Amino acid sequence: MTELRLSPILSLAAALTLSACAVGPLSRDDLIAEPSVCSARSFEVYFQEAAAGLTPAARQAIDLVADQMGGCEITQVTVIGLSSATGTPEANLTLSQRRAQSVAAEFARKGWPTPAFQLDAAGDAGAVTADGAMEPLRRRTQVFIEARPR
Repeated sequence: MTELRLSPILSLAAALTLSACAVGPLSRDDLIAEPSVCSARSFEVYFQEAAAGLTPAARQAIDLVADQMGGCEITQVTVIGLSSATGTPEANLTLSQRRAQSVAAEFARKGWPTPAFQLDAAGDAGAVTADGAMEPLRRRTQVFIEARPR
């Protein structure tokens, strides 16, 4: 009769393979990590024409983000106000500044740290393309949030 001999390396490999089978199949949660809510995110808040007041939909969007990130340490929030090319450049710059302030004030009302805010205003810069066409949907702010878990 022939004696079967396994090398120590093959024996170890076989043992590890068989022990993995004893654990059973892994679930999706074991294999895939969900992204943290406390990470960088951006979104836009839209305004009515020539207005800096928040619409109900804008308040709802800000409330949703503030609630989702309530357990996070907010390290920086950049709010950039934009406007369309309707009106004078000076009026558009002022309007875009007021829009950025409105968004920041709403986050502050929700308890976010005001020192983390950086407000910027672009006015109507970029509202008209090189060929003279007006960019649609410029009545907004862009919000960029940096956060980390507490």
